[in-house]
Amino acid sequence: MTLLTTWSESGPETLVRRTSDPAEIAEALKPLGVRYEQWPIREDVPFDADSDTVFAAYRPEIDKLNAEEGFTTVDVLGLHPSDDPEFPAKAKAARAKFLQEHTHDDDDEVRFFVSGSGIFYLHVNGEVHAVFCEKGDLLGVPRGTTHWFDMGTSPSFTAIRFFHEEDGWIGNFTGSTIAGRFPDYDTIAAGYEADRAAA
Repeated sequence: MTLLTTWSESGPETLVRRTSDPAEIAEALKPLGVRYEQWPIREDVPFDADSDTVFAAYRPEIDKLNAEEGFTTVDVLGLHPSDDPEFPAKAKAARAKFLQEHTHDDDDEVRFFVSGSGIFYLHVNGEVHAVFCEKGDLLGVPRGTTHWFDMGTSPSFTAIRFFHEEDGWIGNFTGSTIAGRFPDYDTIAAGYEADRAAA
């Protein structure tokens, strides 16, 4: 289940919207040019599946999206907790890469979550939209949209990434500190889990 939380860019004290209804989320994101949809979940795909397994499982959806959008490069990115003593440093570095506000001038940012979760924060038209994506969610952020991404302090996700450019992910950082003024992944995820447990 996805969660959309929208605040005024002035800070999280001014809550504009909070919903986990997929139709409401899609409707709220559509005016921003953001593509949000849910793909069928392949329950037989392990949470830490390798690229070949992921591609085989989601080939129909991948081919359809490529035909619609003309992507030239598709890859699979996975990061999950492990016993590797280097994992904490690797996770910290991976999180830091995407945590500051940035844009992409030459490409959209399109991700499908095969497993796990992460939050895209979209800073548009005076508001900040935190889109908590989980297994089965696809989000497409249009090029030029100011945003950041938080995978949390202990990342666990596998995602299919789609690119129009062969160079892949290239971020243009704004230098803004706005990301530090809003609840991070760990805070939102903890509250979301508490809400679901109480439901």
